[in-house]
Amino acid sequence: MTSLAFATPDPRLDTHGVVAPPSNLYSDEPEMDSYAHLMQMILLLESLELFWKDRTDFFAAGNLTVYFSPRQLKSEHFRGPDFFVVLGTERRPRRSWTVWDEDGRYPNIIVEILSSSTETIDRGLKKQIYQDVFRTPDYFWFDPETHELAGFHLIDGHYQPLLPDATGRLWSEQLGFFLAVHEGTLRFFTLEGVLLPAARELAQQVETAEQRVETAERRAASLAEKLRELGVDPDSVK
Repeated sequence: MTSLAFATPDPRLDTHGVVAPPSNLYSDEPEMDSYAHLMQMILLLESLELFWKDRTDFFAAGNLTVYFSPRQLKSEHFRGPDFFVVLGTERRPRRSWTVWDEDGRYPNIIVEILSSSTETIDRGLKKQIYQDVFRTPDYFWFDPETHELAGFHLIDGHYQPLLPDATGRLWSEQLGFFLAVHEGTLRFFTLEGVLLPAARELAQQVETAEQRVETAERRAASLAEKLRELGVDPDSVK
């Protein structure tokens, strides 16, 4: 007896039988070139996320694929910036940044971390794409070995080099922060020159503050004991 099997309709087909491109595509980026590159990317992400912990209107990511095919295909036109931020969007996890699912938005700022295997592309092809296709207003690159830092701002459709201030910092108009090399790593600084801390640095600051309080309390207790030995009520001393 012959059995009949009925095919389940493909949910990707629209009413005209055209296969719709999948949304929320997975990132297709390789691992970072080195541990230093990975830690640099995490440092930028962590410090920005902490400083903007109360904001809900941005998306920041590292080593994540940006899909920008005009035909909405995953197999063409994609790049993976080492670090990027998109402003004016919903703050939520994403598997990738798929431009056609994000109202046509591209990154507002991109940072590439140079290596011997990527610097030619980062300085050339990627810079051209970020200028002509992405139209990303702020583009930076940083070399973790030589500590070279360069930045560009889009003016009239072309990247113009950013000039450092007296301390060597470069201003990102999009983020409202300075980018500068600090203790061999690329960091963010506020307009007032305050370093955006990473989680471990914030924890160290809290621990240091707690230690200072404990030290002050021990000194106060010791002083009070000395006063009692002298027959003086510590509570009466103002």
